[in-house]
Amino acid sequence: MKTIYIDADACPVKDETYKVARRYRWRVFVVANQPINTPSIPGLFSIMVSQGADAADDYIAERAAQGDIVVTADIPLAARALEKMALVLGIKGREFTSESIGDALASRELSQDLREAGVMTGGPKPMSQRDRSRFLEKLDQLVNRAERAHPTD
Repeated sequence: MKTIYIDADACPVKDETYKVARRYRWRVFVVANQPINTPSIPGLFSIMVSQGADAADDYIAERAAQGDIVVTADIPLAARALEKMALVLGIKGREFTSESIGDALASRELSQDLREAGVMTGGPKPMSQRDRSRFLEKLDQLVNRAERAHPTD
């Protein structure tokens, strides 16, 4: 069955994801290492994993498969999901692809090195309504792409 995995600990677009999943009758796994309030929707599952920096990432990376969608802001998780042939969408509507993930990993590494060196990097901009709209539009596109590529799953 078609599945969307949400890396949920700090995900600001859970409600948008639920909306798209309901429309297309996809199931959603909301994965976190703390309790997450989720609405009572058929096909929506809240998964609480053990504590640990990568426990939610490990859960998702082990289960994501070709035709699934992973929603995450975590670039290393995005890379792992892409290796499993899943589609990957960032929380601001940026699709991660096998072509773009190398640059994203390199940028992440550079930012981490700058922070460790004491250089202020500023962090990400807050979510805007435009980011949410872009996310919704892109998630809808990815679901449709997955439906066309894997119609009987």
